[in-house]
Amino acid sequence: MTKTLEKIAVLGAGSMGQGIAHVAALAGYGVALFDLDSEALDRAQQRITKNLNGGVERGKIDIEKRDQALNNIVLTSDLEIALIQPGMVIEAVPEDLDLKRSVLQRAESLVEPPTILASNTSSLPLTKLAEGLKRPEQLIGAHFFNPVHIMKLVEVVIHPQTSILCKERTLAFSRRLGKEPIVVKDSPGFASSRLGVVLGLEAIRMVEEEVASPEDIDKAMELGYRHPMGPLRLTDLVGLDVRLSIAEVLHKELGGEQYQPPKLLREKVAAGDLGQKSGKGFYSW
Repeated sequence: MTKTLEKIAVLGAGSMGQGIAHVAALAGYGVALFDLDSEALDRAQQRITKNLNGGVERGKIDIEKRDQALNNIVLTSDLEIALIQPGMVIEAVPEDLDLKRSVLQRAESLVEPPTILASNTSSLPLTKLAEGLKRPEQLIGAHFFNPVHIMKLVEVVIHPQTSILCKERTLAFSRRLGKEPIVVKDSPGFASSRLGVVLGLEAIRMVEEEVASPEDIDKAMELGYRHPMGPLRLTDLVGLDVRLSIAEVLHKELGGEQYQPPKLLREKVAAGDLGQKSGKGFYSW
């Protein structure tokens, strides 16, 4: 039975899962990256390798550390192999309540009781994700930000049943990754999404109303408010489909017109203009 947190399993090899695997492997953890889609695993391996090579080129890491990080990652489409004695399981599947709940319940059935079950959800209530779990005290939110290897924040979300030990181990894990964790009580959208989505949706409404171009709206926040990136470029990086999903959850849970997804956002998602990952969103990539 694993008593120390030296190995993690990441479930889902999309942009967030691969990013979490990258930073965990670089921090010296053994990482099992799971996805049922073998092509998603291939893309994740290519992206992780590319980003690590970029770190070498910029002088951020040396070749030996890059090679060790790559050696620390095992890719698998077999969930039982992925869940051989991890100290923490991080769920990073799409933002769908039933899917996440199902993945967490399946993971819980395959790991020993001390194992932390962490969700990378950006908006779904932890209390709802805990429904059906036999050990809800081991569930915690670990909300990373895209791109994971660059963004410093981890939002550690606790619900009423989260144990103190689970919280402390998750904070220690986050710090070992070189991140700055904040602790937030379980609430729809937590702190970051609840604030960030309002800004992003309002920027989209401004484009819709032809108040200004996406470039100038972003420049207003970058130069006027010292944001490192404007809300529309950030929406492209996060994914317009992800932004829409979060907005729909918050509008349902909290109400308020500020969370109502703009028509333009729905149109772009329907057209497949999802941002960086599709090559086009509010910008061309």
